Amino acid sequence: MSYLGEDIKKLGFGLMRLPQTDGVIDVEQTKKMVDLFMDAGFTYFDTAWAYAGSEDAIRQALVERYPRESYQLATKNAAWIECKTKEEAYAQFDTSLAQTGAGYFDFYLLHNLGEARTKYFDDYDMWDWVQEKKAAGLVKHVGFSFHSTPEELDEILTAHPEMEFVQLQINYADWDNPPVQSRRCYETARKHGKPVIIMEPVKGGMLATPPESVVNILKAAEPQSSAASWAVRFAADLEGLITVLSGMSSVEQMQDNLSYMKDFTGLTDAEKETLAKAREELNRIPLIPCTICNYCAKVCPEHIGISGSFTAMNYLTLYGDKAMAANQENWLVEGHGLKRADACVKCGKCEEACPQHIAIRDNLEKVCEELLK
Repeated sequence: MSYLGEDIKKLGFGLMRLPQTDGVIDVEQTKKMVDLFMDAGFTYFDTAWAYAGSEDAIRQALVERYPRESYQLATKNAAWIECKTKEEAYAQFDTSLAQTGAGYFDFYLLHNLGEARTKYFDDYDMWDWVQEKKAAGLVKHVGFSFHSTPEELDEILTAHPEMEFVQLQINYADWDNPPVQSRRCYETARKHGKPVIIMEPVKGGMLATPPESVVNILKAAEPQSSAASWAVRFAADLEGLITVLSGMSSVEQMQDNLSYMKDFTGLTDAEKETLAKAREELNRIPLIPCTICNYCAKVCPEHIGISGSFTAMNYLTLYGDKAMAANQENWLVEGHGLKRADACVKCGKCEEACPQHIAIRDNLEKVCEELLK
Protein backbone atom coordinates (compact mmCIF):
# COMPACT_ATOMS: atom_id res chain seq x y z
CA MET A 1 0.00 0.00 0.00
CA SER A 2 1.24 3.49 -0.81
CA TYR A 3 0.88 6.60 1.30
CA LEU A 4 1.31 10.29 0.42
CA GLY A 5 1.49 9.28 -3.21
CA GLU A 6 4.74 7.36 -2.67
CA ASP A 7 5.16 3.67 -3.46
CA ILE A 8 7.43 2.50 -0.63
CA LYS A 9 7.99 -1.04 0.58
CA LYS A 10 7.78 -1.76 4.28
CA LEU A 11 11.53 -1.82 4.95
CA GLY A 12 13.53 1.38 5.16
CA PHE A 13 17.31 1.70 5.53
CA GLY A 14 18.07 3.62 8.73
CA LEU A 15 21.45 5.33 8.40
CA MET A 16 22.12 6.10 12.06
CA ARG A 17 24.36 3.10 12.71
CA LEU A 18 26.32 2.60 9.50
CA PRO A 19 29.33 0.26 9.53
CA GLN A 20 32.57 1.80 10.76
CA THR A 21 36.26 1.08 10.43
CA ASP A 22 38.52 2.68 13.04
CA GLY A 23 35.69 4.99 14.10
CA VAL A 24 34.98 6.25 10.56
CA ILE A 25 31.97 5.22 8.44
CA ASP A 26 32.98 2.52 5.98
CA VAL A 27 31.64 3.97 2.74
CA GLU A 28 32.62 0.96 0.62
CA GLN A 29 30.66 -1.44 2.82
CA THR A 30 27.80 1.06 2.87
CA LYS A 31 27.79 1.01 -0.95
CA LYS A 32 27.43 -2.78 -0.92
CA MET A 33 24.51 -2.48 1.51
CA VAL A 34 22.84 0.20 -0.61
CA ASP A 35 23.22 -1.96 -3.73
CA LEU A 36 21.65 -5.00 -2.04
CA PHE A 37 18.79 -2.84 -0.73
CA MET A 38 18.06 -1.21 -4.09
CA ASP A 39 18.43 -4.49 -6.03
CA ALA A 40 15.74 -6.01 -3.80
CA GLY A 41 13.33 -3.21 -4.71
CA PHE A 42 13.55 -1.17 -1.51
CA THR A 43 13.99 2.58 -1.87
CA TYR A 44 13.61 4.50 1.43
CA PHE A 45 16.70 5.90 3.19
CA ASP A 46 16.64 7.75 6.51
CA THR A 47 19.44 9.98 7.76
CA ALA A 48 19.70 13.16 9.89
CA TRP A 49 21.83 16.23 10.40
CA ALA A 50 22.61 14.87 13.87
CA TYR A 51 23.95 11.51 12.61
CA ALA A 52 27.66 12.30 12.37
CA GLY A 53 29.03 11.45 8.93
CA SER A 54 25.80 9.80 7.75
CA GLU A 55 24.64 12.45 5.28
CA ASP A 56 28.06 12.59 3.66
CA ALA A 57 28.26 8.79 3.47
CA ILE A 58 24.88 8.43 1.80
CA ARG A 59 25.86 11.06 -0.76
CA GLN A 60 28.77 8.84 -1.78
CA ALA A 61 26.96 5.51 -1.48
CA LEU A 62 23.57 6.47 -2.95
CA VAL A 63 23.11 9.97 -4.34
CA GLU A 64 26.17 9.95 -6.57
CA ARG A 65 25.46 6.43 -7.84
CA TYR A 66 21.70 6.21 -8.51
CA PRO A 67 19.17 8.36 -10.40
CA ARG A 68 17.52 10.82 -8.00
CA GLU A 69 14.01 9.65 -8.84
CA SER A 70 14.85 6.01 -8.00
CA TYR A 71 14.80 6.41 -4.19
CA GLN A 72 13.33 8.42 -1.33
CA LEU A 73 15.70 10.25 1.02
CA ALA A 74 14.67 11.54 4.43
CA THR A 75 16.63 13.73 6.81
CA LYS A 76 15.88 15.65 9.98
CA ASN A 77 16.35 18.99 11.74
CA ALA A 78 17.35 18.89 15.42
CA ALA A 79 16.78 22.50 16.47
CA TRP A 80 17.33 21.58 20.11
CA ILE A 81 20.99 20.68 19.57
CA GLU A 82 23.35 23.65 19.97
CA CYS A 83 20.98 26.15 18.32
CA LYS A 84 20.72 29.52 20.08
CA THR A 85 18.85 31.28 17.25
CA LYS A 86 16.37 30.34 14.55
CA GLU A 87 19.01 31.13 11.94
CA GLU A 88 21.25 28.44 13.42
CA ALA A 89 18.35 25.98 13.33
CA TYR A 90 17.45 26.87 9.75
CA ALA A 91 21.09 26.45 8.71
CA GLN A 92 20.84 22.73 9.42
CA PHE A 93 18.74 22.41 6.27
CA ASP A 94 21.39 23.99 4.08
CA THR A 95 24.05 21.81 5.68
CA SER A 96 21.98 18.70 4.98
CA LEU A 97 21.46 19.71 1.35
CA ALA A 98 25.19 20.27 0.91
CA GLN A 99 26.23 17.08 2.69
CA THR A 100 23.79 14.82 0.85
CA GLY A 101 23.95 16.57 -2.52
CA ALA A 102 20.38 15.37 -3.00
CA GLY A 103 18.91 18.61 -4.38
CA TYR A 104 15.71 18.07 -2.38
CA PHE A 105 14.37 15.79 0.33
CA ASP A 106 11.45 13.45 -0.20
CA PHE A 107 10.73 13.45 3.53
CA TYR A 108 11.88 16.16 5.94
CA LEU A 109 11.35 15.75 9.68
CA LEU A 110 11.47 18.01 12.68
CA HIS A 111 13.63 15.76 14.82
CA ASN A 112 12.77 14.23 18.21
CA LEU A 113 9.84 16.34 19.35
CA GLY A 114 8.55 15.94 22.87
CA GLU A 115 8.94 17.51 26.30
CA ALA A 116 11.38 20.46 26.42
CA ARG A 117 12.57 19.84 22.86
CA THR A 118 9.29 20.88 21.22
CA LYS A 119 9.69 24.44 22.46
CA TYR A 120 12.65 25.05 20.15
CA PHE A 121 10.55 24.32 17.07
CA ASP A 122 7.78 26.58 18.37
CA ASP A 123 10.09 29.45 19.33
CA TYR A 124 11.93 29.35 16.00
CA ASP A 125 8.65 29.22 14.01
CA MET A 126 9.83 26.08 12.28
CA TRP A 127 6.34 24.85 11.48
CA ASP A 128 5.82 27.67 8.98
CA TRP A 129 9.47 27.63 7.90
CA VAL A 130 9.36 23.98 6.83
CA GLN A 131 6.18 24.62 4.84
CA GLU A 132 8.06 27.32 2.97
CA LYS A 133 10.70 24.76 2.08
CA LYS A 134 7.95 22.50 0.77
CA ALA A 135 6.40 25.31 -1.27
CA ALA A 136 9.84 26.00 -2.77
CA GLY A 137 10.10 22.39 -3.95
CA LEU A 138 12.99 21.55 -1.63
CA VAL A 139 10.87 19.13 0.43
CA LYS A 140 8.11 16.82 -0.81
CA HIS A 141 6.63 15.65 2.49
CA VAL A 142 6.85 17.20 5.97
CA GLY A 143 6.50 15.42 9.30
CA PHE A 144 8.23 14.91 12.61
CA SER A 145 9.78 12.23 14.78
CA PHE A 146 8.47 12.00 18.30
CA HIS A 147 9.51 10.62 21.69
CA SER A 148 7.06 11.50 24.43
CA THR A 149 3.53 10.84 25.67
CA PRO A 150 0.45 10.15 23.55
CA GLU A 151 -1.16 13.17 25.20
CA GLU A 152 1.57 15.48 23.91
CA LEU A 153 1.43 13.85 20.49
CA ASP A 154 -2.30 14.55 20.39
CA GLU A 155 -1.66 18.21 21.25
CA ILE A 156 0.95 18.62 18.52
CA LEU A 157 -1.16 16.95 15.83
CA THR A 158 -4.17 19.02 16.85
CA ALA A 159 -2.12 22.22 16.62
CA HIS A 160 -0.39 21.18 13.38
CA PRO A 161 -2.74 19.17 11.15
CA GLU A 162 -0.57 20.18 8.19
CA MET A 163 2.03 17.62 9.26
CA GLU A 164 1.76 14.72 6.82
CA PHE A 165 3.23 11.85 8.83
CA VAL A 166 4.71 10.90 12.19
CA GLN A 167 7.81 8.84 12.94
CA LEU A 168 7.41 6.80 16.14
CA GLN A 169 9.45 4.34 18.18
CA ILE A 170 7.55 1.07 17.98
CA ASN A 171 8.76 -2.40 18.91
CA TYR A 172 7.34 -5.38 20.73
CA ALA A 173 9.26 -4.57 23.92
CA ASP A 174 7.86 -1.03 24.14
CA TRP A 175 4.35 -1.76 22.89
CA ASP A 176 2.85 -1.37 26.37
CA ASN A 177 5.98 -0.07 28.15
CA PRO A 178 4.85 2.88 30.37
CA PRO A 179 7.82 5.21 29.63
CA VAL A 180 7.48 4.80 25.83
CA GLN A 181 3.81 3.86 25.25
CA SER A 182 4.31 2.72 21.66
CA ARG A 183 0.78 1.40 21.29
CA ARG A 184 -0.97 4.56 22.47
CA CYS A 185 1.29 6.84 20.42
CA TYR A 186 0.59 4.73 17.33
CA GLU A 187 -3.15 4.83 18.02
CA THR A 188 -3.01 8.61 18.49
CA ALA A 189 -1.29 9.14 15.14
CA ARG A 190 -3.83 6.91 13.40
CA LYS A 191 -6.71 8.74 15.13
CA HIS A 192 -5.47 11.89 13.41
CA GLY A 193 -5.27 10.03 10.11
CA LYS A 194 -1.49 10.25 9.91
CA PRO A 195 0.55 7.45 8.36
CA VAL A 196 3.43 6.25 10.51
CA ILE A 197 7.10 5.59 9.92
CA ILE A 198 8.48 3.22 12.52
CA MET A 199 11.91 3.73 14.07
CA GLU A 200 13.77 1.58 16.59
CA PRO A 201 11.90 -1.66 15.74
CA VAL A 202 14.90 -3.56 17.11
CA LYS A 203 15.35 -1.04 19.97
CA GLY A 204 18.87 0.03 19.04
CA GLY A 205 19.93 -3.60 18.56
CA MET A 206 18.72 -4.81 21.95
CA LEU A 207 16.09 -7.03 20.32
CA ALA A 208 18.64 -8.45 17.89
CA THR A 209 20.56 -9.92 20.82
CA PRO A 210 17.97 -10.30 23.58
CA PRO A 211 18.56 -12.29 26.77
CA GLU A 212 18.97 -16.04 26.30
CA SER A 213 15.58 -16.83 27.80
CA VAL A 214 13.94 -14.66 25.12
CA VAL A 215 16.07 -16.19 22.36
CA ASN A 216 14.95 -19.64 23.47
CA ILE A 217 11.30 -18.70 23.00
CA LEU A 218 11.92 -17.34 19.51
CA LYS A 219 14.15 -20.23 18.42
CA ALA A 220 11.63 -22.80 19.64
CA ALA A 221 9.08 -21.29 17.26
CA GLU A 222 11.39 -20.68 14.28
CA PRO A 223 14.87 -22.17 14.64
CA GLN A 224 16.06 -20.63 11.36
CA SER A 225 14.93 -17.04 12.04
CA SER A 226 17.03 -14.32 13.64
CA ALA A 227 15.85 -12.53 16.76
CA ALA A 228 15.96 -9.26 14.80
CA SER A 229 13.56 -10.65 12.20
CA TRP A 230 10.88 -11.11 14.85
CA ALA A 231 11.22 -7.49 15.94
CA VAL A 232 11.05 -6.03 12.44
CA ARG A 233 8.11 -8.25 11.45
CA PHE A 234 6.18 -7.20 14.56
CA ALA A 235 6.46 -3.57 13.48
CA ALA A 236 5.78 -4.24 9.80
CA ASP A 237 2.55 -6.07 10.65
CA LEU A 238 0.84 -2.84 11.76
CA GLU A 239 -1.59 -0.95 9.51
CA GLY A 240 -1.09 2.56 8.21
CA LEU A 241 2.69 2.34 7.76
CA ILE A 242 4.85 4.17 5.27
CA THR A 243 7.85 2.01 6.19
CA VAL A 244 9.77 0.36 9.03
CA LEU A 245 13.31 1.66 9.49
CA SER A 246 16.06 -0.76 10.39
CA GLY A 247 19.40 0.75 11.37
CA MET A 248 21.70 -1.72 9.68
CA SER A 249 25.44 -1.85 10.41
CA SER A 250 26.70 -4.66 8.18
CA VAL A 251 26.13 -6.49 4.91
CA GLU A 252 25.03 -9.52 6.94
CA GLN A 253 22.31 -7.54 8.71
CA MET A 254 21.12 -6.21 5.38
CA GLN A 255 20.98 -9.70 3.88
CA ASP A 256 19.03 -11.00 6.88
CA ASN A 257 16.47 -8.17 6.71
CA LEU A 258 15.96 -8.58 2.99
CA SER A 259 15.52 -12.35 3.31
CA TYR A 260 12.29 -12.07 5.28
CA MET A 261 11.01 -8.62 4.30
CA LYS A 262 11.16 -9.00 0.52
CA ASP A 263 7.96 -11.06 0.48
CA PHE A 264 6.52 -10.18 3.91
CA THR A 265 2.73 -10.33 4.01
CA GLY A 266 1.97 -10.26 7.74
CA LEU A 267 2.20 -12.23 10.99
CA THR A 268 0.26 -15.41 11.68
CA ASP A 269 -1.65 -15.87 14.94
CA ALA A 270 1.03 -18.33 16.09
CA GLU A 271 3.77 -15.76 15.44
CA LYS A 272 1.86 -13.12 17.37
CA GLU A 273 1.54 -15.53 20.29
CA THR A 274 5.29 -16.20 20.23
CA LEU A 275 6.02 -12.46 20.33
CA ALA A 276 3.65 -12.02 23.26
CA LYS A 277 5.57 -14.69 25.18
CA ALA A 278 8.89 -13.05 24.28
CA ARG A 279 7.62 -9.67 25.49
CA GLU A 280 6.45 -11.17 28.78
CA GLU A 281 9.85 -12.77 29.36
CA LEU A 282 11.73 -9.62 28.40
CA ASN A 283 9.71 -7.55 30.84
CA ARG A 284 10.97 -9.74 33.68
CA ILE A 285 14.58 -8.62 33.13
CA PRO A 286 15.45 -5.14 34.53
CA LEU A 287 17.71 -3.81 31.75
CA ILE A 288 18.45 -0.13 31.23
CA PRO A 289 16.52 0.61 28.00
CA CYS A 290 19.34 2.57 26.33
CA THR A 291 19.36 2.42 22.50
CA ILE A 292 22.79 4.11 22.17
CA CYS A 293 21.35 7.03 20.21
CA ASN A 294 23.78 9.21 22.22
CA TYR A 295 21.55 12.27 22.23
CA CYS A 296 22.51 12.52 25.90
CA ALA A 297 26.19 12.74 24.94
CA LYS A 298 25.50 15.69 22.64
CA VAL A 299 24.28 17.80 25.59
CA CYS A 300 26.40 16.46 28.48
CA PRO A 301 28.73 19.26 29.67
CA GLU A 302 31.12 16.73 31.24
CA HIS A 303 31.39 14.44 28.18
CA ILE A 304 30.47 11.34 30.16
CA GLY A 305 30.27 7.99 28.37
CA ILE A 306 26.66 7.46 29.33
CA SER A 307 25.63 4.85 26.77
CA GLY A 308 28.84 2.88 27.26
CA SER A 309 28.26 2.86 31.01
CA PHE A 310 24.73 1.57 30.52
CA THR A 311 25.83 -1.11 28.04
CA ALA A 312 28.29 -2.37 30.65
CA MET A 313 25.60 -2.37 33.35
CA ASN A 314 23.31 -4.43 31.12
CA TYR A 315 26.15 -6.92 30.63
CA LEU A 316 26.36 -7.22 34.41
CA THR A 317 22.60 -7.75 34.71
CA LEU A 318 22.46 -10.35 31.96
CA TYR A 319 25.59 -12.35 32.68
CA GLY A 320 26.53 -11.57 36.30
CA ASP A 321 30.18 -11.25 35.29
CA LYS A 322 31.57 -8.09 36.89
CA ALA A 323 35.02 -8.48 35.35
CA MET A 324 33.58 -8.69 31.83
CA ALA A 325 31.25 -5.77 32.50
CA ALA A 326 34.11 -3.68 33.91
CA ASN A 327 36.19 -4.38 30.81
CA GLN A 328 33.28 -3.25 28.65
CA GLU A 329 32.91 -0.06 30.67
CA ASN A 330 36.62 0.67 30.43
CA TRP A 331 36.69 0.23 26.64
CA LEU A 332 33.41 1.96 25.83
CA VAL A 333 34.08 4.95 28.10
CA GLU A 334 37.73 5.76 28.77
CA GLY A 335 38.78 3.81 25.68
CA HIS A 336 36.78 6.31 23.63
CA GLY A 337 38.14 9.38 25.40
CA LEU A 338 35.06 9.91 27.57
CA LYS A 339 34.65 10.48 31.30
CA ARG A 340 33.34 7.85 33.68
CA ALA A 341 30.02 7.91 35.52
CA ASP A 342 31.51 9.43 38.68
CA ALA A 343 32.12 12.70 36.79
CA CYS A 344 28.36 13.38 36.60
CA VAL A 345 27.37 16.80 38.02
CA LYS A 346 23.64 15.89 37.95
CA CYS A 347 22.64 18.84 35.75
CA GLY A 348 19.84 16.80 34.14
CA LYS A 349 20.43 17.95 30.56
CA CYS A 350 20.86 14.33 29.50
CA GLU A 351 17.43 13.36 30.79
CA GLU A 352 15.77 16.20 28.88
CA ALA A 353 17.30 14.85 25.66
CA CYS A 354 16.74 11.12 26.26
CA PRO A 355 14.07 9.62 23.95
CA GLN A 356 13.74 6.60 26.26
CA HIS A 357 12.97 8.69 29.35
CA ILE A 358 15.72 6.96 31.29
CA ALA A 359 16.52 8.18 34.81
CA ILE A 360 20.10 8.70 33.67
CA ARG A 361 21.44 10.30 36.83
CA ASP A 362 20.10 7.51 39.05
CA ASN A 363 21.49 4.85 36.72
CA LEU A 364 24.90 6.53 36.60
CA GLU A 365 24.91 6.30 40.40
CA LYS A 366 24.27 2.56 40.08
CA VAL A 367 27.20 2.30 37.68
CA CYS A 368 29.38 3.97 40.29
CA GLU A 369 28.15 1.67 43.04
CA GLU A 370 28.19 -1.63 41.14
CA LEU A 371 30.95 -1.26 38.55
CA LEU A 372 33.39 1.44 39.60
CA LYS A 373 33.96 0.39 43.20
